[in-house]
Amino acid sequence: MKPHLFPPRMKQLGARRSATMAVLDVGTSKIACLIARLSPVGDGSLRGRTHRARVLGIGHQRSRGVKAGQIVDMEEVESAVRRTVDAAERMAKSQIDSIIVTASGGRLASQHFAAKTRVSSGAVQTADVHRVLEASAAHVTERGRVVVHSLPTGFSLDGSGGIREPAGMVGGELGVDLHVASCDQAAMRNLLVAVERCHLGIEAAAAAPYVAGLAVLEADEAELGAIVIDMGAGVTSLAVFAGGALAHVDAVTLGGNHITMDIARGLDCRLSDAERLKTLYGAAISSPSDDRETIAFDHVGESGEHPAHAPKSHLVRIIRPRVEETLEFLRDRLAASGYSAHAGRRVVLTGGACLLTGLPEAARRILGGQVRVGRPAGIDGLPESARSPAFAAAVGLLVYPQFSGREYFEPRREADLRGTGTNGYFSRVGQWLRDSF
Repeated sequence: MKPHLFPPRMKQLGARRSATMAVLDVGTSKIACLIARLSPVGDGSLRGRTHRARVLGIGHQRSRGVKAGQIVDMEEVESAVRRTVDAAERMAKSQIDSIIVTASGGRLASQHFAAKTRVSSGAVQTADVHRVLEASAAHVTERGRVVVHSLPTGFSLDGSGGIREPAGMVGGELGVDLHVASCDQAAMRNLLVAVERCHLGIEAAAAAPYVAGLAVLEADEAELGAIVIDMGAGVTSLAVFAGGALAHVDAVTLGGNHITMDIARGLDCRLSDAERLKTLYGAAISSPSDDRETIAFDHVGESGEHPAHAPKSHLVRIIRPRVEETLEFLRDRLAASGYSAHAGRRVVLTGGACLLTGLPEAARRILGGQVRVGRPAGIDGLPESARSPAFAAAVGLLVYPQFSGREYFEPRREADLRGTGTNGYFSRVGQWLRDSF
């Protein structure tokens, strides 16, 4: 993958023909497929970005065979993916043969590397940038993990940092900071195998909180600094954006399903009832009317002729500790990473679990700063049902190819990854751009 010094091709895309692409978000609670005609424009950066895309087809349904973001039943996942893709193809009236997928499970994590090299001549040339990027990417990723993103976050020249495009600048020593986001190799391999069994090729994989941020962040938010928290059913992941770039990713295996399980255990009710109660009456904060409102449900094994009743306050007392635990985990992980200050005290929530009443207020109390719920924007033809935070990652995958050209993957990594059973997919992020335009 070429480093982000090479945006001219990206800049030309707006003047060339559009491409039809398909994306697939395999989550713990739902699987979504979008087929769209994409007309990328802009410079491939989060600063001053623009994008044009029109959704042609959409399919989504309840996920099966996935737990905490990882595949636990290959047959069920394959069947669900087939049905979801088929629904999108029928609506779009076209057949797809390749797809971009999200990486939501597999313990997302970040590493940061730095390197310096002497400039071969008075001004920085393409070869100098290649050389310093290769030096920064030479670090060995932790065994059992695979690189999902490899992003240069800034260059320096003779010790002066904050340089975005060093080409043509005069100096003696060129430096670069490289952000590498990775996930568990086994989790990603199983996802790829499940998709391949549906006779689909995989063009790229992208971290869910990163692409969710691409869908919901304003350009100024990405520049000033923001934390995007993608709250799924099985995994809550985060992405820190600073200076217009992805600076950090992390994840905890807690999500909306854990709240549902807590309700089912606390009320001794069926999981379907627990999910219904959470959706209709659940809240992350208490209100004065909770003791006066009553909820009805059936105990496990009962027929429903004589439903049980409980005050809404009891439901809130079950939900609140789990929400606080999740947010406190994220707060502590951010503090340990050192990226709390880079986030600009701004939090944007996405994912289906963030729709819980009072969750933004709970996040504001625990994480501090400004908190808002992010909804995908900038995509034409998106059905109203998909303009929800639950679809932020799926919609963000439509935007992602415009930014993938700024990533850097060391050429030798492709050969290394073939041995993992992934056929080098991760070093081909953005390949569809080069093939389709």
